[in-house]
Amino acid sequence: MSELLSDNTKNDQAIPFRFTRLYVTLFIILAVLLTGGQILTQWRLSTVQDELWIIRYTALQRHQSQQIVKQALQVTDINERDNFNQNLSELSHVFSTFERYHLQSREGQVIAHNVLIPNSNTVQRLYDSIRPEFSAFQRSIGHLIRLKRPEDVTSPDTQASLKLLLANEKPFLEEIDTIVRQHTSELRNQLTRLESIELYLYLVSIMVLLGIGLLIFRPATRRLKQTIAQLIEAERQASIANKQLLSVNKSLSETRQKLFEATRLQYQQEIDEQKLRTSYLMAGQEDERKRLSRDLHDGLGQMLTAIKLQIEGLEAGLKRSLAGSETTEFMVRSKSISNLKKLVTQTIQETRTISNNLMPSVLSDFGIIPAIKMLAENDRSDTVDVTFESNLTTDDPRLDKNVEIMLYRITQEALSNAVRHAHPSQIHIELIERQNYVHLIVTDNGRGFRPASQRSKLSQPAKNDRAPSQGLHNMQERAKLLNGKLKISSVPGKGTKVQVSIPYKMQSAHYDIN
Repeated sequence: MSELLSDNTKNDQAIPFRFTRLYVTLFIILAVLLTGGQILTQWRLSTVQDELWIIRYTALQRHQSQQIVKQALQVTDINERDNFNQNLSELSHVFSTFERYHLQSREGQVIAHNVLIPNSNTVQRLYDSIRPEFSAFQRSIGHLIRLKRPEDVTSPDTQASLKLLLANEKPFLEEIDTIVRQHTSELRNQLTRLESIELYLYLVSIMVLLGIGLLIFRPATRRLKQTIAQLIEAERQASIANKQLLSVNKSLSETRQKLFEATRLQYQQEIDEQKLRTSYLMAGQEDERKRLSRDLHDGLGQMLTAIKLQIEGLEAGLKRSLAGSETTEFMVRSKSISNLKKLVTQTIQETRTISNNLMPSVLSDFGIIPAIKMLAENDRSDTVDVTFESNLTTDDPRLDKNVEIMLYRITQEALSNAVRHAHPSQIHIELIERQNYVHLIVTDNGRGFRPASQRSKLSQPAKNDRAPSQGLHNMQERAKLLNGKLKISSVPGKGTKVQVSIPYKMQSAHYDIN
């Protein structure tokens, strides 16, 4: 049984190979015939076109010879003496063209169109027979062209040249007509031969196509019918196996779907847990910031204020005890106390700034709009102009506490990064509520930086082409906690744009004023 199957396999492989070889052979023969016929046809058409130029130049000589006779009669006409020079110039021009066309067509060439076809023996004999008439034209027109005055037209030599021209006009026209007819007859014979060749090629092509049909397509069709019957049987068997496979595949699909759903739920649970841990961590950070801010304000701030009051009391007592004394010791002590008071005042102001940065009271008391305004005013200086714009007002419902804290911290981080790293001259802050989204946009015109996706493609990053990665990471984490989107666009030398979009619907929110 296995040997029979092996023999059938060998026959199945040999039959297509023989069909393919026979088909390729006949196809090559057909392609060669069609290509050869096309090349021959194009070559003959090109030759016919060149011969048509020869015939055209030859036929033009008939018209030109009549123009020459007409111009010669006008030159020798006594009534045309006023136009003698013009007629003579036109005669010279027409004869020059006539002479050039005749000499070129005699050699079987048209120089203007790069045509060169040797004339047949018959045409050449006809040109040889027309030489006397052409020579008579040359002598007669040559004499007329050399006339200087209108009075010379009545001379015997001029009249003789005119008679010679008129006597040879009709024979020249008849012989030119004969040459044109001979050219036309030869061209017609060539076209007839071309039609015969094309007919033979057409018949051979038809025979090759019939051979392809009889030797290839007919056996192939018979073999195709057998193959189709085998395929139908194989399809029936495959259908039975397919039903079994469908049953197995269905159970596998159900199992895979369950596994996928379990994996998705586990992954989502891990993400939620990660968000929850991050949320607790940031909430702890905010609580710690609030505690430190309160401790700085209520503890260290009050102690520094008390020290300042004690120094002011000490300064006042010193002035009273040494009133009217302008000693050096008094001046030194007064200056030291004044410097100490300034230092304590600066320390109190710095403590208030640190406390405000940790947790500004204006954020919890009045909301995000006044808080960002105060942040812009604090960062505004002689070298940096910080502006703020928003379509929200203090009369609108407050945002959620977590949203306000996130927006404030991202604004704070963006301003800090811009001032410390970008050195801009202008920073613009926008807070916009549109289509249930809150958009925070911080734009500066600083030196910018190359984003990480582009820096990774460079083998050697620029010296100052480094982004504040930790600050950007913090902003991204804060945006993710509220399902927001953070987009940072920056080009070195053209500034940076930080945009945060949070899905949110404006509504009233409860705040702890403590």
